[in-house]
Amino acid sequence: MTPTDHPSSSSSSSSSSPLHSPPRNLSLPPDPHGSTVPHPKVVSFRRSSSPHLPSGEMNEQSPLLKPRTSHGDDSLKVMSPLNDDEDDWQGGRDQETKSVGYLILLTIAGLGLQIGWSVEMSYGSPYLLSLGLSKSLLALVWIAGPLSGTLVQPYVGMKSDNCRIRWGKRRPFIVGGAAATILSLMVLAWTREIVGGFLGIFGADRESQWVKNCIAFFAVVFVYVLDFAINVMQAALRCYVVDCVPTHQQESANAWMMRTTGVGNILGYISGYIDLPRYLPWLGQTQFKILCAIASFTMAATVATSCSTVQERDPTFDNPPKKQDGLVDFFKSLFHSVKKLPAQIRRVCHVQLFAWIGWFPFLFYITTYIGEIYVEPFFEANPHMTDAEIDKIWEDGTRMGTFALLVFALTTFAASVILPVIIKPTFKAPDTPPRTPMTPTTPHSMSGSGYFSARPTKTKPALQQRISSWLILLQVPGLTLRRAWFLSHLMFAGLMWMTFLVRGTTTATILVALVGIPWALTQWAPFALIGSEIAKRDAMKRGLLRPANHDVVDDLEDEEDQTGVILGIHNVAIAAPQAIASLVSSVIFRLLQKPRGTPGDYSVAWVLRLGGLCAIAAAIITRKVHEESDDVEVDSDRFTRRLD
Repeated sequence: MTPTDHPSSSSSSSSSSPLHSPPRNLSLPPDPHGSTVPHPKVVSFRRSSSPHLPSGEMNEQSPLLKPRTSHGDDSLKVMSPLNDDEDDWQGGRDQETKSVGYLILLTIAGLGLQIGWSVEMSYGSPYLLSLGLSKSLLALVWIAGPLSGTLVQPYVGMKSDNCRIRWGKRRPFIVGGAAATILSLMVLAWTREIVGGFLGIFGADRESQWVKNCIAFFAVVFVYVLDFAINVMQAALRCYVVDCVPTHQQESANAWMMRTTGVGNILGYISGYIDLPRYLPWLGQTQFKILCAIASFTMAATVATSCSTVQERDPTFDNPPKKQDGLVDFFKSLFHSVKKLPAQIRRVCHVQLFAWIGWFPFLFYITTYIGEIYVEPFFEANPHMTDAEIDKIWEDGTRMGTFALLVFALTTFAASVILPVIIKPTFKAPDTPPRTPMTPTTPHSMSGSGYFSARPTKTKPALQQRISSWLILLQVPGLTLRRAWFLSHLMFAGLMWMTFLVRGTTTATILVALVGIPWALTQWAPFALIGSEIAKRDAMKRGLLRPANHDVVDDLEDEEDQTGVILGIHNVAIAAPQAIASLVSSVIFRLLQKPRGTPGDYSVAWVLRLGGLCAIAAAIITRKVHEESDDVEVDSDRFTRRLD
C-alpha cells in the first residue's frame, strides 16, 4: 500500500506529537549519536519533525505494540525489532535465509498443479472430441485458458493482497483453488455418467442426440471451471513463493518452483504413456478417468504438505485494505496499478508480450509439426490414401510428437537443475562470523540471516562450506540471470529458424529437446526478476533497506506494488499474446495449409519461424532490463552505532 500522511483528528496542541502520527511515520528512539532507526516493519519516507516518542507515552495504534488478545488481556506488549526472542516481530524472521528443505516444501504444490495442467492439455482435446464436439467448437473452448489468465489471476491477486485473516493471504486461495480444481477434474472425467444418469431419472435415452449434446455442453462448462480454478491456485501459489522468501533467495525459490513443475510435467507425460486401466482399473475404465484421479490425489497431497509446513506472515498486522465495490472498481484499480508499475517490472512485462507470441505456437503446434514431418514421406508415396489410412498414419505421427515432448520435459528439468548452478546469483548471502548481533548489508550482498540480522549467525558445517565453494567455481563469469534470459531468446529464435534444415523426426526431436533450455529460463527468469524486485521494494517500505535517492522515495510513495496485483498483471502479459498468436497463426494456416493427406504442407513450420522473429524482439527488449537496481542503500554506521 502507498504510504501516506493522514491529518490528525487530535487538538492542535497535540497534533505535532508523534503520538498521533500515523503508524508508518513511527521511529525508534535516537541513538546517542543522534541518528534514528526506523522500525523494520514500517517506514516513513518523509522526515518527521519529532523523531521519537515522548517518554512514558505510547500510541495504542503503534506497530511497536502487540494488539490486545481475545483472552481479555488488555495489556499492550512492546515489540522490539532488536529482541531476538520475540516471535511476534515479523520484520526480521521472514528475511532469514531459508533452507533447501523449506524451499522444496514451499514449492512442492507446483508439482500437483503441473500434473493437473498436463492432464488437461494432453487429454482434454481428445476427450472433448470423443464427446462429439467439433474441431471448430474446440478452438472456442480453449479460449478459456487466456481468458482465465487475463481476468482471474489479476482479480485473485488483488483479493489475496487484501486478505486479512490470521491463516495468511495466499493459503486460503491455494486451498480453495485446489479444491475447485479437484472437483472440476473428477466431474469432467465422469461427465457421461453424471449427466446421463441424471437425465435418465426423467426417462431420457442416454444414446439420444439431445443427451449427447447435454453431456458435451456440461463438459465444456467444466473445462472453463477447471481453467478458472487452476488459475486461482496458480496466482496464489506464485504470490506465496514471493511472500515467504527473502530478496536474496527469490531466484533460488523460483528455480525450485521450476524444478517441481518440471517433475510434475514428466510424471504427467509418463502416466500418459502407461496403460493405466490395465494396472489401476479400480480408479476408472478409461485413461482419462484414471489420470484425473491421479492428478487430484497428487494435488491434494502436495497442497496439504506445502500449506501445513510453511507459515505465512500474519496479515492482520498490515494496514486495512482499500475498499472496492464491484467489477468497475476492480478494473479501475487494475488500470491504476498498471500505470504505477515499477519500471523494472514493466520492462519484464514488455519482454513477455513478445516472447509469448513466439512460445504459444511452439507449445500448441509442435506435436503437429513433428507429425507432419513423419507423415510427409507416406503422403508423397501415396497421395490418394483413404481417411482411415490417413488417421492411422497421423496417430503414429502424434505419438512421435508426444515422445518429443517427453524428451523436451526431461531437458527442461535438467536445465532447471544445471542453470541455477552456473548462473551467478543477483543477491548473495555473505559469510558472517558467528554470534554477530547485527550485520549491515548492501544491495549487492544480502545477509544470510536477514537484511539486518538480529540473531546469532550459525556457522556452516565444513562439508557444506566446501560444497558451496565448489559450486561457486562452476559459475560462468559474467553470466547473470538477465543475460542468460537474453541468450535464451536468441537460442529459441535460432532453433525455430533451423526448421529450414529439419527433414526427419529424429532431427526434429533433437531440436525440440534443445528448446527445453530456453523454456527453462522462460519459466524461471521473469518470475525471479519480478519476485526479487517486489521483495526488495517491500523491504524498503518496511525500513529494512533505504532508497538511495529521492526519486525512488517518491516512486515508492506513489505506487501500489502489491504482490498479487503485480503477478496478475504479469500473467496478463503472458496470456494476452495468445490471442495475437492465434489470430496470426490462423491467417498463415489459411494461406499455406493444404488439404488433408496432401504432401508439402509446411504451414506449421512457418508459424514457428514467425515465433522466432518475435523472440528476437523479446531479446532486444531484454537488454533494457536492469541487472540490479541501484535504488537502495544502507546506512551501516547508523545501525552499528545503534548497537554500540
